[in-house]
Amino acid sequence: MLLIVDDNELNRDVLANIFGLTYRIETAENGREGLDKLNKHRTELCAVLLDVVMPVMGGIEVLEELSKTQVASQIPIFLITGETDSQIIKKAYELGVMDVIPKPVSPYIVQRRVNSVIELYAARKRLSNVVDHQKDQILQQTEQILKLNMGMIESLSTAIEFRSGESGEHVRRIHDITNLFLKHSPWGCDYSEEVIQQISLAAIMHDVGKISVPDAILNKPARLTPEEYDIMKTHTSMGGELLERIPQMRGLPFFKYAYDIARHHHERWDGRGYPDGLKGDAISPWAQIVSIADVYDALVSKRVYKKAFDPDTALDMICHGECGVFNPKLLEAFRIIEGQIRQLYSNESSNPFA
Repeated sequence: MLLIVDDNELNRDVLANIFGLTYRIETAENGREGLDKLNKHRTELCAVLLDVVMPVMGGIEVLEELSKTQVASQIPIFLITGETDSQIIKKAYELGVMDVIPKPVSPYIVQRRVNSVIELYAARKRLSNVVDHQKDQILQQTEQILKLNMGMIESLSTAIEFRSGESGEHVRRIHDITNLFLKHSPWGCDYSEEVIQQISLAAIMHDVGKISVPDAILNKPARLTPEEYDIMKTHTSMGGELLERIPQMRGLPFFKYAYDIARHHHERWDGRGYPDGLKGDAISPWAQIVSIADVYDALVSKRVYKKAFDPDTALDMICHGECGVFNPKLLEAFRIIEGQIRQLYSNESSNPFA
């Protein structure tokens, strides 16, 4: 459809005769009527032929209204005018007019100029649709790859838990506790939903370095000797190194969180953690969150070397420093949301508190 906006009936008829065999024609007698019909038929229009001097609303006023939207980039607008004032012509181009065609019009010239631009816009639209389709395909492929990578990572993390005699639910609970902590405490207020999801996914890889720890130490049903404990502690540095050695991992958006969590989730607020002895705010917020989540889950879950503690006892042990020193602000937030964390366990098919 082609919209002709001109207050002169003869001019409208001439232009309608020129383009009537090729396009459906819609006409308007002034700029206001033209705007109304443009908005009504916006998705059908392939071009607008616009006069300058008209009653009610002139062509420049129409262009000023359209410049507030993206219409000119989607539908070519032609000024068909007898106006010779260069300032008006300049203004029209600044407001997005594609071409200015002088009156009286030459049928052959106006037809060629208008049709050429319409074809250009149509080709650009087709190209844009192709590009959008390709973008959608790439996004879908990327999403599939990310899901595949995450499936492999979760499988690896779960396999490590099975090595230590666990059900594999530990990594899922650490993910859920981290996610809950970031969404329902001040510790996540500065992060977007996307970042929260990335940190939560990264949390499942916190113990990936345990793949390097011998079974005899990992599954020992008694207290570790100092030498064995030193070997166990290497799972933090080994976890970071393992993640760094996977090229595909380094390209994932949550790699920096995964590496930091794997290496530093056993650091402590007083600097007495490992492997780097980080102290205070030198420990990242996400590593601190995973640290307290890991300790809590270890306390309330049965292990080869201990029975499960009830949640009240676990909370007291953490808050009274029996499991290392944590950031006081972290403990404050933990106390507030611990009740919600308990719900994560009560919703499981097998309640570890029972």
